[in-house]
Amino acid sequence: MLFEAQIHDFKMWFPWFRIRREQGALRAVVEQQRRMMTPEEVAEQSAMIIAQLEQMSAFREAKTVLLYYPIHNEVDLRPLLTKYAGEKLFLLPVTHRHSMEVRPYDGEDMMRKGHFGVPEPQTATYKGAIDLILVPGVVFDHHRHRIGRGGGYYDKFLSRHLHAKKVGVCYSFQLKKHEIPHMIREPKMDRVVTPQLTIG
Repeated sequence: MLFEAQIHDFKMWFPWFRIRREQGALRAVVEQQRRMMTPEEVAEQSAMIIAQLEQMSAFREAKTVLLYYPIHNEVDLRPLLTKYAGEKLFLLPVTHRHSMEVRPYDGEDMMRKGHFGVPEPQTATYKGAIDLILVPGVVFDHHRHRIGRGGGYYDKFLSRHLHAKKVGVCYSFQLKKHEIPHMIREPKMDRVVTPQLTIG
């Protein structure tokens, strides 16, 4: 019991454990709030975010765009896949046990559920340059920090693609004015886009 108490005290005071614990608590609250959204709210607010993205030069000029397949009421960017088909190369993430790769989107017929039950393309791995990465997240702040789902896949991937523009997308309640708990090595977004606001 004494040893377990010492381990607990160590975790409480060691910054890494404290930050992760605070991130987890904030993630749980905001994730629950997002899951309570109606399909109509998701569609309406996602359309507003897409409209803002379409006005950005980073999107208009991008030839290769990485986005994601939404789950649990995440911002739905899938209309971009059809609207700009043939104009841009769209990529989607494919997750493995400890890593993430990206593959070109080639229609819904080429999608299969992957490691976490998220639809993933069955095309070949893409290893070229990426102009723009549209990043999902559970919580963002006005300093452009991000809290993701907790797996660390995007943090690792973004750290390897420093030249790509990184734009986080979220609903207004997911963007906090106060600085959220974050690790120094976690990549910041270049911009964060909500239905009503763009930061950066």
